[in-house]
Amino acid sequence: MVSSSKSERWRVILKIKAEANRLEAVWSGDFGDDYVDRNSRAFERRGPFWRELLREFPAQRVLEVGCNLGGNLHWIAQTISPRDVFGVDVNPRALEELRVNAPGVNGVWSVARELPFRDRWFDLVFTTGVLIHQPESTLPLVMSEIVRCSKRFILCGEYHSEEVIEVPYRGLQGALYKRDYGRAYSELFPELLLRKKGLLGPEEGFDRVTYYVFERT
Repeated sequence: MVSSSKSERWRVILKIKAEANRLEAVWSGDFGDDYVDRNSRAFERRGPFWRELLREFPAQRVLEVGCNLGGNLHWIAQTISPRDVFGVDVNPRALEELRVNAPGVNGVWSVARELPFRDRWFDLVFTTGVLIHQPESTLPLVMSEIVRCSKRFILCGEYHSEEVIEVPYRGLQGALYKRDYGRAYSELFPELLLRKKGLLGPEEGFDRVTYYVFERT
């Protein structure tokens, strides 16, 4: 007979997997394709931000989790050799556009909760507008993979709220959450030291996000 605690653990695992599969199917299909279309030129003003950030926090190998069409990696690859710049996404069309927007960059199909890289292989691993699409059940998995793959810096740029708030997103429920992502990193991974915090708006080419830069102590 299976113990009640083990049975409950399996129910939790199955629930997490089902929720992860649901979201990954959404972003890999037509909904994700529409997102690519809406953001085709959203990155044009981001150059100064990435140049300054990489000057302040030098990195030789970089990974973006949820890279979409390569709007950030386009600029990063002008400071770092494209062969050392990586992006993962679940949307095939986004990865096709990445190859156009950031030639030579490594575009990899992968889910965020199971990144296909060695531990601490990157100097910087980051997300912008990706963690907001993770519910409570899958967020720790994605964050732990980001931390696992970074040997030094972690950056997240996400919508901020002191409390967790679910926001209906283009007709979908369970697809966008505002929360304090900096606090979430600090609580889950106390070995991380907050090095910088700031705001990014339309003048920098972003949609009013709060960003945090952490460093392994």
